[in-house]
Amino acid sequence: MPKSPRPGFPRPILCLVAGGPVASGVSLPDAVDAAIRGGVNLVQLREKQMAAGELLVLAREIRKICRSRGALFYVNDRLDVALACDADGVQLGERSLPVDAVRSVAGTRLLIGRSVHSVEGAVAAGDADLLVLGTIYPSASHPGEPASGTGLIREVTHATSVPVVAIGGITPANAGAVMEAGASGVAVVGVILGSKDPLKAAADMRRAIARR
Repeated sequence: MPKSPRPGFPRPILCLVAGGPVASGVSLPDAVDAAIRGGVNLVQLREKQMAAGELLVLAREIRKICRSRGALFYVNDRLDVALACDADGVQLGERSLPVDAVRSVAGTRLLIGRSVHSVEGAVAAGDADLLVLGTIYPSASHPGEPASGTGLIREVTHATSVPVVAIGGITPANAGAVMEAGASGVAVVGVILGSKDPLKAAADMRRAIARR
């Protein structure tokens, strides 16, 4: 029997892109749990080098945490793993499978996010449920990539009605400007996973995006 459609997105969105080392010394699932308690409401698991079987085990563990805490859970790029672990969604890069191809396979089982870097990319994303737009500010996780600034957020939100989550160098100090530019939320990596206290770091970011 086909599954019913997934719920929509909370507002504002605070997305944790989860993967790699955790500065606090705890496991990635424990860091995710702390971050959700601090205010994260969407978790995207991104482990590009992990074998599929290992990734599935980790995805199921984090999905369980997200469900128990009321947060949405996405798997980056791996449609097969997203379906196998019963994720809420899959996050596609611009060079990943086309959105319509994923929709034809997943139907209503998954929300589909698309990572974009321009107005043209946003428009080409078509039937995506969510756009992750960057790089907004210089970012340690994407060194050397040019930063677009908040002007790109304004351009993209005027060109599409799809919710836009901004990513790239976003901190509590500049998150307000990102939200004022029209973003529906922010996605972060090092601000939380690079902190010794993921719960506090998430709470600080939650407060920052709530002030508009």
